Amino acid sequence: MARTLKQSRSAEARVEDLTKVRLTVEQILADIEARGDGAVRELSKKFDGWDREDYRLTEDEIKACVSQLSKTNLDDIRFAQEQVRNFAKLQRDSMKDIEVETLPGIVLGHKNIPINSVGCYVPGGKYPLLASAHMSVITAKVAGVSRIVTCAPPYKGKPAPAIVAAQHLAGADEIYCLGGIQAVGAMALGTKSILPVDMLVGPGNAFVAEAKRQLFGRVGIDLFAGPTETLVIADESVDGEICATDLLGQAEHGPNSPAILLTNSEKLARDTLAEIERLLGILPTAAVARQAWEDYGEVIVCDTLEEMVSEADRIASEHVQVMTSDPDYFLKHMTNYGALFLGPRTNVAYGDKVIGTNHTLPTLKSARYTGGLWVGKFLKTCTYQRVLTDEASSMIGEYCSRLCMLEGFVGHAEQANVRIRRYGGKNVAYATAAE
Repeated sequence: MARTLKQSRSAEARVEDLTKVRLTVEQILADIEARGDGAVRELSKKFDGWDREDYRLTEDEIKACVSQLSKTNLDDIRFAQEQVRNFAKLQRDSMKDIEVETLPGIVLGHKNIPINSVGCYVPGGKYPLLASAHMSVITAKVAGVSRIVTCAPPYKGKPAPAIVAAQHLAGADEIYCLGGIQAVGAMALGTKSILPVDMLVGPGNAFVAEAKRQLFGRVGIDLFAGPTETLVIADESVDGEICATDLLGQAEHGPNSPAILLTNSEKLARDTLAEIERLLGILPTAAVARQAWEDYGEVIVCDTLEEMVSEADRIASEHVQVMTSDPDYFLKHMTNYGALFLGPRTNVAYGDKVIGTNHTLPTLKSARYTGGLWVGKFLKTCTYQRVLTDEASSMIGEYCSRLCMLEGFVGHAEQANVRIRRYGGKNVAYATAAE
């Protein structure tokens, strides 16, 4: 039976936090919808200390940001973007339009149609998370989206050069230095200076995530997102140092980022706890990581591999790092995860920054029903049908007529009946089922 050596703080406290966020977001979105650019500008001044007439960056401003990065910086960004682009192209190639004659004279098909406009949020208030530009903009480009808007908050009082460069190199059509709820609200609802988009994507803080949740339906979103989560599944084939390093490497995202160790070794569990304390004494981001670990960190010890899989699927973590003697066992049996990182030679940071898979992934147990952002999220799979012959129309119409009348939909039945009369030459009485 699984036993917990370290437990996270109460669920009640988390619910209270989310309620406060929800109410704040509701008020701000209503203000943006009512007052447009005026509200956006006030919010930007209030939350980011950032004020300008037009938040869209000019070509000269973009060039100035790019020029601040070294050749190595730019080469590294291009390398990471090429990995993301390559994998997105492979994913796109796996999605085929189809057209098939399912019955004589009846043709069915579907087309994968790109969404027309997408707003990509790139977080950057605490850290300039330029990787989020790769993950959203490039994937949308590969899908064929024709208008891609990006928003990122100012960093230390000005546009973050690395984020702007990443947005530009990825191919964004409009780049805004604008953050938080005001950015998401402006892209979704539209203002005089920012035309609305059809879909919002990209990670963000609790307020950005809640704004996307409230706007869903008016626009599409990639997924419902919460704080970054990591689950390390490990046995004694690795040691406490590497487990602790990988847990804290994600805990530094924010003070409410869950980090969980799941193991079948109590010795490894206790060694990891000791290593976490040691590393928190030297990690430059320890203030954030320690709070996340104290409030949201867990250590769970299981007896069997089967129990470890069961616990992992219950947790349904965003990132799942598997460092066991047989990582393929978890690849074969696990069903609930955002992304798997198999073996000690890989890690979540590789996936977050450079390896090519997308880092916008499901959190808050939504891995039970969705995967992460990928090229398919930017495509609508839309069906069509074509009936080629009189005989086919009459034949399928007879079935349709009877089924519609069985449901009581007389008008529906007549759509079939009129074609049976015209193309099948059969005298079906009005508002009756075909024989």
